[in-house]
Amino acid sequence: MMHIAVCVCLVPDTASVFGFSDGTLDRSRITEVINPYDEYALEAALQLKEQFGGGEVTVFSHAPRSGSEALRKTLAMGADRVVIAEGEGSDSWQTASILAHTLTLWYSAALPEVILCGRQSTDFGSAEVPGMLAELLGLPSVCAVSSLEGGEDGVFRLEREIEGGAEVLEVSVPVVISAEKGLNVPRKTSMRGVMEGRKKPVDIVEGSPVECARVCLGALLPVSNKKNCHFASDARALAGMLHERGLLQ
Repeated sequence: MMHIAVCVCLVPDTASVFGFSDGTLDRSRITEVINPYDEYALEAALQLKEQFGGGEVTVFSHAPRSGSEALRKTLAMGADRVVIAEGEGSDSWQTASILAHTLTLWYSAALPEVILCGRQSTDFGSAEVPGMLAELLGLPSVCAVSSLEGGEDGVFRLEREIEGGAEVLEVSVPVVISAEKGLNVPRKTSMRGVMEGRKKPVDIVEGSPVECARVCLGALLPVSNKKNCHFASDARALAGMLHERGLLQ
C-alpha cells in the first residue's frame, strides 16, 4: 500500500478583516483557511491514491489544536487522517524541523513514498519549507511541479516551468514534491464527504522543541495609503526636485 504524506498549513483568509490595535495585528476577526497551494498538493495525493487503486493519504500540519476544524476540510476532500503537530515555531526552519520530526516518528519503519507540499504559503510566501524538509529527511526534492505522473515502477515523471520552456524530470521514491498553481483543479467538498470526514481521525501530537528561530518577525505595520504629490512649475523645477531626491544625477 502506498503511503502519501501531505504537509498543509493554515493561512489567513483573504476575505477576513485585517486591523491593527495598539501597534499589533488584531487577529480577532481573521479566519484561517487551508493554504491554496497545499490544496493542489492534496489533490495530487488523492489522484495518486486513485491511480494506484488504494493507499493512505495522511495530512500533517504544524498548527494549534484550534486549527483542527479548518483542517477537517482535507478529510472531507478525501484524506484518511490528519496529524497536527503542536509546538512553538514561527519561522520556516522551525516549521520544517517540527514536520520532519513528526514524520520520522509517525513513519517509524520507513518514510512514505511521496511527501507533497504546496510551493509556498500565501501569507509570507517564502517557499522555504519544502526544501528544508527534504534536507532534514535526507530525501531528494523537486519544487514548483506543474505536472505529475506516477509510474508503476516507482518512478515519477515530473514537469515544471522554467524560463523559456519546461523542464522534465524523472525521480524515484521516496521524494518530496512541492506543487505549483495549475498542477490540477482541487476537488470540491460534498455533503457526503463532510459527513464522512467527521468520522475520520484527527491526531494531536507534540511537536519537538527546536533551536531558536533563524528569522524573527520584528513588527507588522499597516500600509499607508497617503501619498505626497508635488507639482513642478516647469521642467527645470522638476529636474531640481528629482536631483534633490537622488533620482537624477
